[in-house]
Amino acid sequence: MSNTPSGGNTAAIDTSDRAADDRGPVPAIEMKGVSHRFKDHQALDGVTFKIPQGALHGFVGPNGAGKTTSLKLICTLLKPQSGLVRVMGLNVLTHVKEVRQQIGFMPDHFSSYRQMTVFEYLDFFGAAYGLPMRKRNEVIEDVLELTDMGGRKQSLIGGLSRGMQQRVSLARVLVNDPKLLLLDEPASGLDPRARIELMEILQALQDLGKTIFISSHILKELEELCDSVTIIDRGRIKYSGTIDELRDHGHENIAYRIQITNGEADPIETLLGIEGVVSAIKVGNSRAIRVTLDDGRLSANQLLSELISRNITINSFEKEQRQLNQAFMDLTEQGVR
Repeated sequence: MSNTPSGGNTAAIDTSDRAADDRGPVPAIEMKGVSHRFKDHQALDGVTFKIPQGALHGFVGPNGAGKTTSLKLICTLLKPQSGLVRVMGLNVLTHVKEVRQQIGFMPDHFSSYRQMTVFEYLDFFGAAYGLPMRKRNEVIEDVLELTDMGGRKQSLIGGLSRGMQQRVSLARVLVNDPKLLLLDEPASGLDPRARIELMEILQALQDLGKTIFISSHILKELEELCDSVTIIDRGRIKYSGTIDELRDHGHENIAYRIQITNGEADPIETLLGIEGVVSAIKVGNSRAIRVTLDDGRLSANQLLSELISRNITINSFEKEQRQLNQAFMDLTEQGVR
């Protein structure tokens, strides 16, 4: 595919570095007004978001949403046709070498080095990064220990399982000690155990201060791992923020689960008589009641006060977590892609 802008207009490309008046800490990733077209396909359309340093961030969207194009722009494999892309405050157009020193990119498939041993593979890339031999040996031992592959360094890559190959690929991106890890579908094709083990390694890397940016089309696998997420659909950002905020995003009515234990004859009738309560429904055969509030008219604290004023004893009161899959479906467009 050609990556030439359809109109040939490059005036909108931003080649500035981090401005002197930019406030706050430098983001690990910053995209601002980024658009990119492949012939008649608009891959990105005004993409804007920021990822803070130290985050474990999910980048989620349906197949063809623009995730891989965004990753290639961030890691300098594509040049933005318009807008601004910066990594650690460095413009990807004007500081290509410096940006590449800051990142480690793990694609969604293992490259063709299957006849190498694990050690040979990592040594090859260590040499490509310019590490002297003594330093390479130290670094390789460190990354193998970190990825729990120390006992496999003389194994042929082609003979390893998919999960083991993913660990080797992750070890490779750690060889140059990057600040930012860009992972494209890292759990694709892994069995449940290998997926869990990989996620544990990523959490350990975050604890070491790495920023981790994971592209995936499966929100569920990132739900417990990531602290924040960006959702993209058809080249446009639909949401960027924390996981908790995503559950309530665009959802006017907030639900709570309440258990009343003082023998109230008809607690549902009492709840429905409170202004701002949208619905009150018994949960199955339990004593819990699912109460939905119009959050603009009645807060959780106000509801509690109303119940206490009616001498109702409450055993439990908790916010019901909205399913992330539903939030994702609400944000992304339907139809054949």
